[in-house]
Amino acid sequence: MPPAPNDRPTLRYALDEAQKVLAEGAHPEHARRDTETLLLHALRKNAPDANLAWLIAHDNAPKMPNVGPEFRALVQRRLAGEPIQYITGEAEFYGLPFHANRDVLIPRPETEHLVEKAIALAQRLRLTWAPSPRIVDVGTGSGAIAVALAHALPFAAITATDISAAALAVAKANAARNGFADRIRFFEGDLLGPVVGEHFDIVVSNPPYVPESDRATLDVEVRDYEPAQALFAGEDGLAVYRRLIPAAFRALGVGGFVALEIGYGQQEAVQALLADEGFSGIEFTEDLQKIPRVVVARRP
Repeated sequence: MPPAPNDRPTLRYALDEAQKVLAEGAHPEHARRDTETLLLHALRKNAPDANLAWLIAHDNAPKMPNVGPEFRALVQRRLAGEPIQYITGEAEFYGLPFHANRDVLIPRPETEHLVEKAIALAQRLRLTWAPSPRIVDVGTGSGAIAVALAHALPFAAITATDISAAALAVAKANAARNGFADRIRFFEGDLLGPVVGEHFDIVVSNPPYVPESDRATLDVEVRDYEPAQALFAGEDGLAVYRRLIPAAFRALGVGGFVALEIGYGQQEAVQALLADEGFSGIEFTEDLQKIPRVVVARRP
């Protein structure tokens, strides 16, 4: 399809040409979706009208003035491997909108399993002996888990910690964006160190768990763009669990729960760490790929 007259190609032409470029990249199956997202971003067509229906309705319209160079630059960033969420600054998690940048991990769908388990635990506690369960999200990153819990559990008291001041700034912005700035306490520091002496009913965390030995096998968009501090945890990926699990046991009240996301092949090792610390009722939940992804255990 040739360009439209006066060197102002239509939106469809721009999409088709960009799709051809991204189809040469690492994830050609996402080329069309990525080009649509990037064009909408270049056109400043943000929610609620940033959707496929808008593009379909306007695909024969000429591009807005000066959008071509910016759009091409965005496409080149994606072709180089930069995650679409970092390019647009937007991510979605548990049906909620989040800011995203290279200071934080991009929220992933599999982490929603962890949120769902924490919600179920909080609802269980509310019906028994904790009408306002105290929950701490350790290593909150973008704040995705803490914000999702605040959204789903209006009766819970939510605390979040992170060692990175830059990540906490993103988390606080996301809490404010979703209307929960006054519902979540944020503290900077290592694991549960910032709240030592406090007691909680649930400790929830998606900690770093990728082995250093796996670094070379990761997709470029993960290895070269997402923060290493939030990804890697020693040669076997268990370094953070070895410190977090004992700290969680001390921070929990009797009958409290720890809920953790885990990596591939880590089930037996994490189970042993929990059992050795004195946790009981250890249960694992699989993700959609049938991989054990979440572990829950109780402090007797």
